[in-house]
Amino acid sequence: MAGGARLTNEGADVDVQNKPVVVVGAGPCGLVAACELLRLGVPVRVLDAEPEPAKGSRAIILWPPTLEVLAELGVLTDAEARGVRAKALAYHMGDGKVLRIELGSDNEPLLLPQEETGRLLVAALEKLGGRVEQSTRVVEVHERGDSVVVHAMGPDGVESIEAAWLIGADGIGSTVRQQSGVEFAGDAVPTTFLLAEGELSGAFDRNEVHYFLRANGVMLLSPLPEGRVRVSGPIAPDLPVTEETAQRVLDERGPGGLRFTTFTTLGTFTSQERIAATLRQGRMFLVGDAAHVHSAVGGQGLNLGVQDGRNLAWKLAGVIDGRFAPAVLDSYSVERRAAAEQVVKATSRMAKQAVVGPIGSRVRNAVWALLDATGALRSWYAPMLAGRLTRYPDVLFGTRSPRDQRRGRSRALPQRGSRTPTWVPDPAEPTAGLRLLTLGVSGGDLDRAGRALADRFPGVLAHEHFTGRGGAGFLLLRPDGFVADSGASIEALTGIDRALSVIAETSNSPR
Repeated sequence: MAGGARLTNEGADVDVQNKPVVVVGAGPCGLVAACELLRLGVPVRVLDAEPEPAKGSRAIILWPPTLEVLAELGVLTDAEARGVRAKALAYHMGDGKVLRIELGSDNEPLLLPQEETGRLLVAALEKLGGRVEQSTRVVEVHERGDSVVVHAMGPDGVESIEAAWLIGADGIGSTVRQQSGVEFAGDAVPTTFLLAEGELSGAFDRNEVHYFLRANGVMLLSPLPEGRVRVSGPIAPDLPVTEETAQRVLDERGPGGLRFTTFTTLGTFTSQERIAATLRQGRMFLVGDAAHVHSAVGGQGLNLGVQDGRNLAWKLAGVIDGRFAPAVLDSYSVERRAAAEQVVKATSRMAKQAVVGPIGSRVRNAVWALLDATGALRSWYAPMLAGRLTRYPDVLFGTRSPRDQRRGRSRALPQRGSRTPTWVPDPAEPTAGLRLLTLGVSGGDLDRAGRALADRFPGVLAHEHFTGRGGAGFLLLRPDGFVADSGASIEALTGIDRALSVIAETSNSPR
């Protein structure tokens, strides 16, 4: 979707305009949800309990699907100017061998401190006509008919806000989650990690993120903007956190010859592994850490939460402006819980590998060497970290018969629930609905059928034809970067017709 494009919900009921979507929490995940809704013409209020935006680097890795969101919001160029691109991941083994994974443009992350990401998203929010209401703490929420009543304590006292929908992006201790009674099952991860940031003297490749897999412990060494670095690794929970401790970890686990010359951050952090039982409770939704938390290994947390907001916004906007049936919102919790489970499983494995003893470290390193030799680190591991392998269950269109699920399926095209392939061109025009991309001969049967189908579902489906890919077929693409369906025949398009009838609202009245 074109960066900075704004769609409108012309014809929306005045009552909807008077009842905004309230987003609780102004971290990156809440800000993305709010920006995406505003971009789609939905009125939003963003409430945050803190007196000012959070400071600190915290989450620093922005993987490509998150960069797609920044592009949509028109701030990717500014983010790239402030951040550092990681061209490769370098794994330094105990025997001195280095396993280097060249990421390529499809998988390269941007390294940017979270406070900078937040600033850019606040700027995008304000450009779209929104603002963050700081020092405004939500104390109570409850549903009342077709609204959510939000009681918030602000600088001028308690305000009661009648919202159309409520999005809880208020972190691990989420008031929205607690008020909605949603269980947050899981456990603490029994590992303490050192976090040290500052400037280093000595030479190392600052275009790569480095992982040192030593018998005496693992360590992350990552470049940051303005010549700073991050050093992190598991340490004993009772070890004093001092500059001397940070230097000793760097000396014992790093490449040698590196010394901290300044410190900007010095501390520890721990993590938990928890996923909310549901990410939707009536008119209330959970995104980000309010919905799921996990080990910080792999830099997945912020990226996972950003995709929550991206998934929810287009569905919610479509229901509000009357294009989509309300049932489409049922897919949000199922899809995003599935994504969270995939991430928690992967990060849990990585975190356990970080704390194995000397014998376990030899086994771990042997496995990594085997993965490198077979090419799996490049073909599987890097895309997994980049979010390319996330899969959604087939729930968006409700229950489909096995015959419809198999009809016209092509092994040459990505299957439903997978990421939109990188070869797909940007849309000619921004769309708030689904996008049907037909492939093959221009003016052929699929091209004509695609145009006819889009005419049947105005506002729900946009059609484009693409001749730059060999073979005939089609992709039904979602606004959040996933494939809703694919096929290779006119017969398969018939199944899409029925599926669209399930999610398209027959009435024009907004919800």
